[in-house]
Amino acid sequence: MFKSLRLIYAGTPEFSVPALQALHAAGHNIVAVLTQPDRPAGRGQKMQASPVKQAALELGLNVLQPLSLRKVHSKKEIRALKADVMIVAAYGLILPQSVLDMPRLGCLNIHASLLPRWRGAAPIHRAIEAGDELSGITIMQMDAGLDTGDILSAHPVEIMADDTSQSLHDKLSDCGADAIVETLAKLDQGLIKPQAQDSELANYAHKLHKSEAKIDWSESSEIIARKIRAFNPWPCAFSEIKGKTLKVWRAEIVDSQQPPSDKLPIGKVIASSPQGVQVQTGQGVLNLLEIQMSGKKRLNVEQFVNAVDLSMESFKTTDE
Repeated sequence: MFKSLRLIYAGTPEFSVPALQALHAAGHNIVAVLTQPDRPAGRGQKMQASPVKQAALELGLNVLQPLSLRKVHSKKEIRALKADVMIVAAYGLILPQSVLDMPRLGCLNIHASLLPRWRGAAPIHRAIEAGDELSGITIMQMDAGLDTGDILSAHPVEIMADDTSQSLHDKLSDCGADAIVETLAKLDQGLIKPQAQDSELANYAHKLHKSEAKIDWSESSEIIARKIRAFNPWPCAFSEIKGKTLKVWRAEIVDSQQPPSDKLPIGKVIASSPQGVQVQTGQGVLNLLEIQMSGKKRLNVEQFVNAVDLSMESFKTTDE
């Protein structure tokens, strides 16, 4: 039998919206939504509410935007809510132990990885970059560590060959919504036995830096192709050719074995046609399918080659 729980929801980006909506639709009593303070965004730098705040207001929910959860008044405010559980999904603020201990069922995290595989800030991107075949959602009992708490449930999601960080993000966001509703029902009925993580299997998913997206053509076509998918939409893989920066949004592997040679050095454009811009890598050939020259629009390769001829050109392979 369904039992409505008093819960606090803590989240900020678009990833966190479906779970909030699903918990509300399931009939839970969401007594407050915690989200990051409004921040300037866009060209005009106007103050903008987070996606979670916008969704919460549409649902008529109470929104709180503390700068920190370590302040005494923030702790008092949360304690006064008398929540059964707090659900956290990409919130962005550290929860001190005193807050973790407040709800009757503790604080649960919707984590975008099959823990302990990827802990940290960028599990979606790092899974694609590493060539993982599976990702997923883990519902975890939060503790004071970084994604180290006991696993309450795990929900695998296959990483397809053409998945980008954006497409995988969207699939995991929807999966997280279903997973938290299901897990909450079982947890409150005592049907879940928490499982400790094996920390020896953990990897740290470092935060992304723009510099990582610069293509190193001496790497293999397979590695470069994974990075292009992992860094789409941000920071977007890029390289330099004809003295300009070129972003690569989509590519495919033509060959994974062909070695470079005197005639086909690393970074050399082998062919430039409506079917793709083929580039020699450190091992194999990569075909660029969706590209964008600096200051120009993002184009599919058929449109691009009609405007720019890269035949016989070479991508810059050093910082010299």
